[in-house]
Amino acid sequence: MFKRMKEDIASVFHRDPAARNTLEVLFCYPGLHAIWLHRLANALWVRDARLLARMVSNFARWATGVEIHPGARLGRRFFIDHGMGVVIGETAEIGDDVTLYQGVTLGGTSWNKGKRHPTLEDGVVVGAGAKVLGPFTVGAGAKIGSNAVVTKAVPAGATAVGIPGRIILKDPAAAADDKSAKRQAMAEKLGFDAYGVTSDMPDPVAKAIGQMLDHMQAVDGRIEGMCEALKALGSDYCAKDLPHLNEEDFEALKDDASSEDDAVAAEPATQQVRR
Repeated sequence: MFKRMKEDIASVFHRDPAARNTLEVLFCYPGLHAIWLHRLANALWVRDARLLARMVSNFARWATGVEIHPGARLGRRFFIDHGMGVVIGETAEIGDDVTLYQGVTLGGTSWNKGKRHPTLEDGVVVGAGAKVLGPFTVGAGAKIGSNAVVTKAVPAGATAVGIPGRIILKDPAAAADDKSAKRQAMAEKLGFDAYGVTSDMPDPVAKAIGQMLDHMQAVDGRIEGMCEALKALGSDYCAKDLPHLNEEDFEALKDDASSEDDAVAAEPATQQVRR
């Protein structure tokens, strides 16, 4: 038991830079207290002391603001940061090294008995306020963005954001494909850097910019094809230069965006504001 407690404390230091010493973690982390009380409640639950288990669970809810059903199964080095408002249902299963932030719900969408709540595999991170609802699996290493509502399975290593939850990243290596190169080329042609279009920035604005660049790339290619056809017919219409884009016009935009992107790139989409 004490070995597991030491492991839990070590996991807090590993994942929360605000943790300064062992006594602070021991006395001031309600998420940790909720997990320890759950272990007691779960031990009673599996021994059919159901009422007593629910009483311990209810006390933990009152004392920590975290509600974990005694029937839920939690893995090792599970970490609940801040804790307040976290709800974990009866048939939820959580793997090792999982992190939940405040306001997360692992809930069900049915009143039927049986498996009703999600399974979180090893290394999953769920951002503040996210709702993961239903009897499906969130794959190992996946991330759920803050305030997302996820009702379908999330593949291992993927990121899900939005309402309803959308998978925005399945394979980080896929961002280095030919499409990304084309987007970068078009951005340079326009006179600014496509700073938002990177594999590690699941940003809706960046996605929109990427789609716009794809469209402009296609239009540019079509215009060049039309110009070649006109030249073949003897027209000099396409000899006219396109309006010049002054790089200075984009400098302010680049400076503002670069400073903002540096801050975002330094943190994953699901990382929360620390104490």
